[in-house]
Amino acid sequence: MPSKTAKTAAKAPVSKTTGSKTAATASKVSPKTAVKPAAKPVAKPPVANKPATKPVAAAPRAEEPKKVLTQRQGFKTNEFVVYPAHGVGQILAIEEQEIAGAKLELFVISFMKDKMTLRVPTAKVANVGMRKLSEPALVKRALETLKGRARIKRTMWSRRAQEYEAKINSGDIVAIAEVVRDLYRSESQPEQSYSERQLYEAALDRLSREIAVVQHVTETEAVKEIEGQLAKSPRRGAKAESDAETDGDMDSDADGDDSTVADEAA
Repeated sequence: MPSKTAKTAAKAPVSKTTGSKTAATASKVSPKTAVKPAAKPVAKPPVANKPATKPVAAAPRAEEPKKVLTQRQGFKTNEFVVYPAHGVGQILAIEEQEIAGAKLELFVISFMKDKMTLRVPTAKVANVGMRKLSEPALVKRALETLKGRARIKRTMWSRRAQEYEAKINSGDIVAIAEVVRDLYRSESQPEQSYSERQLYEAALDRLSREIAVVQHVTETEAVKEIEGQLAKSPRRGAKAESDAETDGDMDSDADGDDSTVADEAA
């Protein structure tokens, strides 16, 4: 009996040694597992590179100037433009005003001869008909129009006056030249009535101012050029006397209607 207990006692130390071996292996394994977390910081740099891609989101900001240019229709500060209702003006500035909590961009246009300043929203430039100065080729066409035969409709003067005003306020340089051509009177022709002279001077002023700016000359020189073209018309001169007689009836109607037009204007 004592021998059996001795054997079991001898076996017990063996289990202790195995326990120490497992503890040793556990200690050996634990350093390896500790190395694995050290590899995680290596994967972090790609995460740090993500903010570098954020500037791509700033790309839409580059589109903002394009929107502004489309609203301004290519008009710039200090540029001469034609506003249909007032003629040639100059853009002094482009300013912003806040109206009802919304920002509104405006063209500040000066009409030096009329001593007037006008503010036009950039978004409504197309609606009001504001345009750039005419090209030299179009100016030449307007001057050629002045040499043509005057076309006067056999209608009441009040109706013709409305048509002339519509042409003057259209901003079309050729249409304005037509008004100057039709209302011009040479020395051999009857004098203009009051309303005819008013419309003629308004059309002549619009035409001469634009020609002066385009050709870089004074308004006086532009008027002389216009009158020189008018003198070349086949309707002007001594041969026009017969035409003037046939138009006498219309002129008398015009004089009769002048009082009505003048009263309405007053």
